[in-house]
Amino acid sequence: MKIATIIVRVLLGLMFVVFGSNGFLHFIPTPPMHGPSGDFIGAMAGSGYLQVVAALQVIGGALLLLGRYIPLGLTLLGPVIVNIVLFHVFLDRNGLPMALLVAALALFLLWRHRTNFAGLVQA
Repeated sequence: MKIATIIVRVLLGLMFVVFGSNGFLHFIPTPPMHGPSGDFIGAMAGSGYLQVVAALQVIGGALLLLGRYIPLGLTLLGPVIVNIVLFHVFLDRNGLPMALLVAALALFLLWRHRTNFAGLVQA
């Protein structure tokens, strides 16, 4: 189980470092979006909000890759992952399988580090 945890941690960390870095460096072309999803992304990009999200992705992913402060990395990435899943549920179903995979990987890591989050769910 320890090897699986390392593989998931590195895979998730790489995903977020690469795609978060793309928010600044634009090395992966963004497909054109139309309709509500295009309006949503356009509003976030125009306001500078996406740069904050990209920074959180890079920081959280780097913490996962380094293997230090993994609970902090998961805490930073948690809201980003929730928004990715919700975006694909409500606005663009094409990316939903990948979003669910990312969420499952994060939930696996969250379960493996559940002792660090135990205080959040105690009465």
